[in-house]
Amino acid sequence: MRGARRARRSRLTAMDDEDFEDYDREVELALYREYRDVASQFQYVVETERRFYLANEVEQIVREVGGDFYFELTLTDVWVWDVYRSDRFVKSVKVLTFKDVNVEELGKKDLKLPKELALDE
Repeated sequence: MRGARRARRSRLTAMDDEDFEDYDREVELALYREYRDVASQFQYVVETERRFYLANEVEQIVREVGGDFYFELTLTDVWVWDVYRSDRFVKSVKVLTFKDVNVEELGKKDLKLPKELALDE
């Protein structure tokens, strides 16, 4: 009897892991679709070590402290790539980081996926 319970529990755990992975994939796909739908509304893509943002205004200042430096970013009219946020649209974001920052200005042509890569809905 004990062996049967242990085997059943083992199967349930495996199913739970699979269910979680399926859920995680679905959430990521929904987030990508949201990104695809809103990207045309933004002028910049900003990538930091922690987050990915779309923004319409970006101010970047390099601050020096002693012999070191850090980046101070102020983003306005922002969409945040974060699966766990209930509201990804925010008025402004301030980022302070010692790590690399990538800021790219988007052109309208940069926002369209080639037809062979587009997801059919």
